[in-house]
Amino acid sequence: MKTIIHVDNSEFFRKLVKTFLGEHGFEVESFDNAEEALGQVSAGQVGLIITGLSFSDMDGNEFIKRIIGYPYIIPIIALTSSQSPQIEYEARRLGVKGWIHKSSAWQEQLLPLVRQYLGPDPAV
Repeated sequence: MKTIIHVDNSEFFRKLVKTFLGEHGFEVESFDNAEEALGQVSAGQVGLIITGLSFSDMDGNEFIKRIIGYPYIIPIIALTSSQSPQIEYEARRLGVKGWIHKSSAWQEQLLPLVRQYLGPDPAV
């Protein structure tokens, strides 16, 4: 099974996403900074990246550009509190496949996108 990498500056939100997707059988590795996440991506077996856009060590768009530069394609979903149409436009232009606002309905939007790229829930 391919791993989901989740990068977010909020420890609380990293735990929420990991727990939620774990309940559906997906393996999630969480990171609070982009460099550590990039190190895991280079190790392989990553099927999907879920990312915020603000990190202590790197701009979100720079992180996306570096992921897009890998020799294999990894779908990226932005899960962010940003409401800026310009930021969303730039992220999508760079190759982000999904854009989800951190709101009360994020789970309802996230799970179908994860399933779209990784298939149905693995056996729990």
